[in-house]
Amino acid sequence: MRRIVVTGMGMINAVGNDKESSFKAICDGACGIGPITLFDTEKFTVKIAGEVKEFDPATVMEPKEVKKADRFIQLGLKAAQEAMTDANFGDADIDMERFGIAAGSGIGGLPSIEKNSIILNERGPRRISPFFIPGALVNMLGGFVTIDHNLKGPNLSAVTACAAGTHSISEAAKTIMCNGAERMLVVAAESAITGVGIGGFASMKALSTTEDASVASRPFDAERNGFVMGEGAGALVLEEYDAAVARGANIYAELIGFGESGDANHITTPSLDGPLRAMKAAYKMAGEPKVDYVNAHGTSTPVNDKNETAALKELFGGKEKCPPVSSTKGQTGHCLGAAGGLEAIVSIMAMRDGVIPPTINYKTPDENCDLDIVPNEARKAELNCVMSNSFGFGGTNGVVIFKKI
Repeated sequence: MRRIVVTGMGMINAVGNDKESSFKAICDGACGIGPITLFDTEKFTVKIAGEVKEFDPATVMEPKEVKKADRFIQLGLKAAQEAMTDANFGDADIDMERFGIAAGSGIGGLPSIEKNSIILNERGPRRISPFFIPGALVNMLGGFVTIDHNLKGPNLSAVTACAAGTHSISEAAKTIMCNGAERMLVVAAESAITGVGIGGFASMKALSTTEDASVASRPFDAERNGFVMGEGAGALVLEEYDAAVARGANIYAELIGFGESGDANHITTPSLDGPLRAMKAAYKMAGEPKVDYVNAHGTSTPVNDKNETAALKELFGGKEKCPPVSSTKGQTGHCLGAAGGLEAIVSIMAMRDGVIPPTINYKTPDENCDLDIVPNEARKAELNCVMSNSFGFGGTNGVVIFKKI
């Protein structure tokens, strides 16, 4: 089996506009959640989210092109540019026909859909933007990024709700393993903080209505009452090991396992069985290693956190055998389809720096979530193997495991 390594990373989210500032803020316990500014929330029960701050899309694309791409694409371009720069290809002779992309987003261009639906209703069909469709389709994230970097290999997209980012990693890995490419750029992006997005999730009672950001997203806390939406993008360059070594690349980690499963249970309520089977598949593929840290899906919803805790206990053989677990969604919000990409990067950087990011906003213990969740403060630790979990609506699950080389 061809070995897969990570040689470049980039991210943007509510606590930082690049990977280093983001990871520092996450480990410092900074909370990027605050009042929504992207639309007027006067009539909404939910008024906070994890918005990206001080981002100018004209810094990642020509100003005249900005109107052609929805915000999730713009954020994806930012993360992709950082990851490609970080991979430092320099003067290496790269076959661009063997360099592909696996993009992911749970919802895609929701702001554009909302905007053009209003235009249709108020001004008629002739006033709909000609850039609406190509700027809103999920696969256009990959389309824009491949043009930006001249990537001519496989162009794939995952649209699997909150597992899309993690599934993009596994799809990219499969492509390299099957010799469909030598290198793949993974980009996961989401920006659904808009009236119809917040209103839709709120109507399902999925979002916390708490306006105090310091307690709104509180994974594994007994008083958790819903997730807080975030936005952002994460990008990773995956390469076949020998190709990366041949060009002298800096290797962050090796992807040693991934697992996928379906719940076949409920369209929105997660099961215990589905996530557990995805974890078991990744763990078995990785050779059942000693996992030193798990970045949990940890959404701060009552059912998910309870089920994920139980699944981890079963995977590792009981509470006492579970490694430390934390959720970083208290810092960034839940970035939906981008979450898996962002959290894989956080997991790899935790391994790089020997620090476990904290689960912030934790105050009240829950007997059903009784793992070591690294509450409120980061912890120094030697990490040689890490796991990242992602579970999505529709019962779609993805898990990835990385190790140091």
